[in-house]
Amino acid sequence: MHELSVTEEILSAAQKIAEEEHALKITNIYLEIGKLSGIVDESVSFYWNELRKSTICEDATLHFSMVPARIKCRDCKNEYILEHDLIPCPSCSSLNIQIIGGEEFILKSIEIEK
Repeated sequence: MHELSVTEEILSAAQKIAEEEHALKITNIYLEIGKLSGIVDESVSFYWNELRKSTICEDATLHFSMVPARIKCRDCKNEYILEHDLIPCPSCSSLNIQIIGGEEFILKSIEIEK
C-alpha cells in the first residue's frame, strides 16, 4: 500500500516542477526503481491512473527503468549483480557483503509542454 503514497509524491513533485517551468501539461515522467526498493511498478501505475485525473499530469505516461541490485563483498572487494535471493559472494563465499545499489527510487526527468 506504500505505493499510493509514493505515487502521490511523484504527482506532487511533477506538479511543482511544471509550475516552476510554467508548463501547460506534463507528457512523460521517467523513474528509476531499484530491485530492492520494495516498490512495485504495476502498483504505482495503477494508482497513477487514478491520481492524475483532472491534473496537469492527466495525459502523462510513466516510464520505469529498473535498477539491478548491486552487492560488494567487504572481504575480497568483488562487486556483483544480485539476480535472485541474497547469496554469499560468488568469489570467496563470504557473507560479509554490502548493498551498493538497487534500493533507489528516483524521479529522473519529466517532459512538459509550454
